Amino acid sequence: MGNRYLPIGIQDFEDLRRRGFIYVDKTAFIDKLVREGKPYFLSRPRRFGKSLLLSTMEYYFLGKKELFDGLYISKTEKEWTQYPVIKISFGADNYPDLDCLKSQMNSILSEYEEKYNIEVSDERFAPRLKNIIRHTSEKTGKQVVILIDEYDKPILDALYTEYEEQNRQELRSFYSPLKDCDKYIRFLFITGITKVSHVNIFSGLNQLDDISLYEDFSSICGISESELTEYFTPEIEALAKSQELTVEETKAKLAEMYDGYHFTHDVEGVYNPFCLLKCLKQKDFGSYWFESGTPSFLVKTLQNQPLILEHLVNGRQAKEDHFKNYDPDSKNMLPVVYQSGYLTIKGFEKEERLFTLDFPNREVEEGFLTILLDKFVTVPYDDLGLEITNLRKALRAHNIDKALSIIKSAIADLPTIVKKDMCENYYESVVHLMFRLTGMRVVSELQSVAGRSDVVAATKDAVFIFELKMDRGQDFESVADAALNQIDENGYADRFAVNGKTMFKIGMVFSSEGKGLVGWKTR
Repeated sequence: MGNRYLPIGIQDFEDLRRRGFIYVDKTAFIDKLVREGKPYFLSRPRRFGKSLLLSTMEYYFLGKKELFDGLYISKTEKEWTQYPVIKISFGADNYPDLDCLKSQMNSILSEYEEKYNIEVSDERFAPRLKNIIRHTSEKTGKQVVILIDEYDKPILDALYTEYEEQNRQELRSFYSPLKDCDKYIRFLFITGITKVSHVNIFSGLNQLDDISLYEDFSSICGISESELTEYFTPEIEALAKSQELTVEETKAKLAEMYDGYHFTHDVEGVYNPFCLLKCLKQKDFGSYWFESGTPSFLVKTLQNQPLILEHLVNGRQAKEDHFKNYDPDSKNMLPVVYQSGYLTIKGFEKEERLFTLDFPNREVEEGFLTILLDKFVTVPYDDLGLEITNLRKALRAHNIDKALSIIKSAIADLPTIVKKDMCENYYESVVHLMFRLTGMRVVSELQSVAGRSDVVAATKDAVFIFELKMDRGQDFESVADAALNQIDENGYADRFAVNGKTMFKIGMVFSSEGKGLVGWKTR
């Protein structure tokens, strides 16, 4: 086997091809897009290969035929017509305010004005973009190809600040010529993490074909199960050897850690390419997605909407329009959380058209829950992993007092981001989170409306049934007894009874005043 190079973080298609990196051939998708339509939109999580996809499109439209030798499109494309390409990317910078955004827009437009020797008669961005599109098309005698990467980053960077609306208005104005210039445009492809509703950004561009949830394009970015075997067998074998596993065990572990993204229902799972390639290169099953940048907007979301916690930790059902478009005016953050890759489609009920959303894989689940927990508990971040390990050990040893002492110290005080009237949901969610992070199988019925939440955790030889109750001014003994009686009356134990496993029933009592875990009683 000659030298094989994994393209980690390489976003330029020409660079990748000329330097001999492994390229997972996505040109069949480009061929289909180019033949079947013109204005497209694609939303995918960060680190998913959107920029490389746009770069591949760029070199295809520039007619760089030699870069595509041996790829699918080299067999189907006969013309290799060269088009002028205008590429607009907001990926490289941060845009916490309007000045940063304006500076980048000016720099993008100036580059093309110089390239095509275009005179600037109107300093505003929209007329300048319109001018560039029209002049370039007229000068070259060809329609223009427009590729926009990370169109929404200036909005996400300014989330929950006064600049969010300003940045959105500025972008809306900037993109407005795309509608009027239709006759000059051969192909338009826009990518981003979220889809900010058309009303707010692409006003008038309602003919955009959003392919984000199309079955035909579900693996346009990322690496599918079949591509993994086709392109990376030598790396999988090397990883198996390093980890002292069989090839089949290694594939199963890769799938558990990095697979599981579904961008529609009933399709092959897709791996996050960045994490998968890092794992194959380092020959270690690490958590690479969160190393590549803290998801600051997620933390902002939690600080602004603390109650979102209970909606995220346990798999949830949603209609398509509930997670497809992010509307800044609504309080629904599900689209941002879904489109950023923390949740993915895990099931679909055809009749009701209900999607089930859950964590794609173990890597994202662990990273996500750790970030959540860090915001919601008083344990210092550095000690969090250790406390979770101790919790897991205590449960394995059937030491309930030790396990619940750990939880008690973690939620000694109500965090400032949780209001007092939310403390019930907060306690339920944090207990669930801590158990879930231990890696055990956890079932939770978050029926907070009925004022109860039973959490069931299972180890190899035991089942623990926890009933959580608020004291509401009553004495500890009577509330704890009521919790234990509820486990018996509702037949929870029967439902989770497994042959040969020891059964533990635990009533946990929490303070309605936000003072944490009052105590517990077992039966």
